Order: sequence, then structure tokens, then C-alpha cells
Amino acid sequence: MDLNPKHTEAFRAVVETGSFEQAALRLHLTSPAISQRVRALESQLGNALIVRSRPARATRMGQRLMQYLKRAKLLEADLQAELAVQQDAPLTLVLALNADSMGTWFFPALSEVLIRERVLLDLTVEDQDHTYTLLETGMAIGCISTEPKPMRGCTAEPLGVMRYWLVATPAFRQQWFAHGLTRKAARTAPVVAYTRKDTLQSSFLQEALGLPEGAYPCHYVPGATSHFNAIRYGLGYGMVPELLLKANTDGELVEMLTPKTPADVALYWHTWKVQSPRLEQLSRQIVAAARSMLK
Repeated sequence: MDLNPKHTEAFRAVVETGSFEQAALRLHLTSPAISQRVRALESQLGNALIVRSRPARATRMGQRLMQYLKRAKLLEADLQAELAVQQDAPLTLVLALNADSMGTWFFPALSEVLIRERVLLDLTVEDQDHTYTLLETGMAIGCISTEPKPMRGCTAEPLGVMRYWLVATPAFRQQWFAHGLTRKAARTAPVVAYTRKDTLQSSFLQEALGLPEGAYPCHYVPGATSHFNAIRYGLGYGMVPELLLKANTDGELVEMLTPKTPADVALYWHTWKVQSPRLEQLSRQIVAAARSMLK
């Protein structure tokens, strides 16, 4: 079966931008032309590929096609690099990472490899419980996730455990938890979470104090460094990776509110079984780097 590259390009643009209008702007075409190409592809494959909603999204079959197109593009780029006069031609790597991995071990462990292999990164940062969806929908070719089971056609390699501690500044602790981390105090003390998808803090408070999500005030500050800074400067308290705490050496230290009760999150590297040689090698290096730094 031959897929018309103009049709698949239009399909990808709609899925990646979320609308036929934005896809048209990206490809310098009209919206009717984009719609016509997508319909032609759907007719060829005998399946609906796009849910015409706002934003537009891929159907189940559309997700499978996105997975195929991403992998095919990567294999083609890898082959071109091998055939090129310069063997070290850049390779674009589309990955979905959780913010804490990117903000702690990922770059220190892998920067030399990425530079040496001339890898261009196209990263999407998402909560570790949700990166799996990006691989499933074809928006990434590899991800770091809390999901231990691989989906069909993929592998899942354990990376290790990311350990977190519930911390606050000494001044914040004195103001809000002078008598300890109690249920009554936790109902009014502000928490710092990454986003509304971040369940680390809410799960801990639910388990330790029986406080459901929404029973306490909460800041939402995305990004590992920004999140930690909000805690360091006294806006609230929250879960911080042990690796980030160890790297904090400027004297503005935070205190552990539960020094005997860390939260451990197991992480896994997901990618396709059939992949380019360079991605296969990078996958092994990602796994090895993570295992050397995680518990």
C-alpha cells in the first residue's frame, strides 16, 4: 500500500496543531485543501482518522497511523545519515519526559552522548503518569513513564526509583506546622504542585492524613526548578526529588517534614521494539544513565 506523502503530511499537521485551519497555515495551503487530502487518506485506508472536534484529534486508527509515520520518519532519517557523506548527520529525537527526570539526571547523564551522536531533541514535558499517552497516540517515539507494562509493539525497561521528600523552609514549617504535620494544619497550609495532573502531594496527603484533593490550598508551578524555587522561597510545601535536594548547596536549605517517610516513584523507559540502530543505541544509554543515578 502506497501512502501519498502529501496526504500523510496533511494528516500529521492536523493532529499536531489540533485544527484544519492551523494545519493549512503550517503547510501554506487552504483549509479545504487540507480537508480534501485527509478525506482522501481516510478513503484509501477505509477508516476515519480525525475526530472533527475542537481541538481536532486522531481516532484510534489515526493514532496507529501517527505511530507508524513517526517511526518511518525516524528510520528514514537514520538511513539518510548512514548514506550521507557526513556520517554524523543530526538525528531528531521526539521524546516525552517527566519534568523531574529532565530537571535532575537526564542532561547531566546524557549530554555527552547527545552531543557526540549529534542528536536534536524535540521534547514534550508531561507528568510521569501521562507521558505514556503521548507514545500511545504517536506524538513521541520514546517516553519515561510510571506505567510498567509496554503497549503492543513496544518494550518497557525499568529505570529505577525517583525518591521524593516532603519539604518546606524552616520559616514555613514554623508558621504552619509548629506542632507537626497535622490534619488540621494541612487543611490551611498551601501546597506547591506542578500541575493539576500532579498527584504526588495529593496522594501523600490522602494516605497520611486522609485529606482529599481540594481540601487544602494549592499553588500550581510547572517545571522542576520553578517548583523547587517556589518551595525554597516559602510559598508553600511539597514533594521534591532527592536528586534536586542534594544539588542544592547554596545554603537556602529546606527541611524534611516527614524525614522517615519518602515517596518512591518507579520509572520505566518505553520505546518501540522495531527502531533505528541509533535510537536503539540511545535507548540503551538512557536506561544505563538512569540506573546509575536512580535508586
